[in-house]
Amino acid sequence: MFVPAHEPAHESDCRRLEKFLEDKPHILVLTGAGISTESGIPDYRSEGVGLYARSNHKPIQHGDFVKSEATRKRYWARNYVGWPRFSSIAPNVTHYTLARLEREARISGIVTQNVDRLHGKAGSKQVIELHGSGFDVICIGSQDERGKGCNYRIDRHEFQHILDQLNPAMEDNSTSMRPDGDVELSMEYVQGFKIPPCPQCGGNLKPEIVFFGDNVPMPRIEKVVRMIIESDGVLVLGSSLTVFSGYRIILQAKELGLPVAIVNIGATRGDPKADLKISARCGEVMANLFKPAR
Repeated sequence: MFVPAHEPAHESDCRRLEKFLEDKPHILVLTGAGISTESGIPDYRSEGVGLYARSNHKPIQHGDFVKSEATRKRYWARNYVGWPRFSSIAPNVTHYTLARLEREARISGIVTQNVDRLHGKAGSKQVIELHGSGFDVICIGSQDERGKGCNYRIDRHEFQHILDQLNPAMEDNSTSMRPDGDVELSMEYVQGFKIPPCPQCGGNLKPEIVFFGDNVPMPRIEKVVRMIIESDGVLVLGSSLTVFSGYRIILQAKELGLPVAIVNIGATRGDPKADLKISARCGEVMANLFKPAR
């Protein structure tokens, strides 16, 4: 229900993508929300079915989360209710195909803009979560005089048990799930929600997700740059490349003279720079790559 209207993939498109991949054993794959919509996770921008098309709600802003207790309470209440569904979502054919291509040494690694950890569930090993993951919770307490902050970290499943104990009367009264796993809730459900402080420093806890308005950590960016330099091409799957952190990978690849292929329903920001563009559903294309001869 979250996949936008699209035309069927052509056999010739699948063969063209195979040809793009077959002589490049160090392809870096960049994935976006368009591959996870096929697992049932909505995205923000898809025409007609994305969050922006279905409602006037905007994604949470980093500054608001840091400064506002009400914002944190609203986010965590929604995330708490949505977590059982979000965390149980299974990978789809695109995730499993990429894991297979990694085992076959056809790709060198994956940089994903998604926070759903579906690549790991599918068996991929070389994955950088560009925008972090909803499966870890960290402390964002203030830094000390040496510029070091609290290093507290907890698994999101374990954190859910803590929230269960603090909010025993909370029920799933949601209407729909959002791209980061939180859900829509009425204010009466949000107002009484309790969030524990960091047990080490008393600071505020946040999912290890790069919210809108925040920056991707520099060590992560540097690791991605090394992967681009060591690659012999980039394949983009299911991303409009609207967010600069993803589009920057395309710019860096082209600066190095590397070829770029894009598979996405509809236009993307990177289309003018692509050596190959296929407008089709990623799962349909990926399911037909390098199929064994009968």
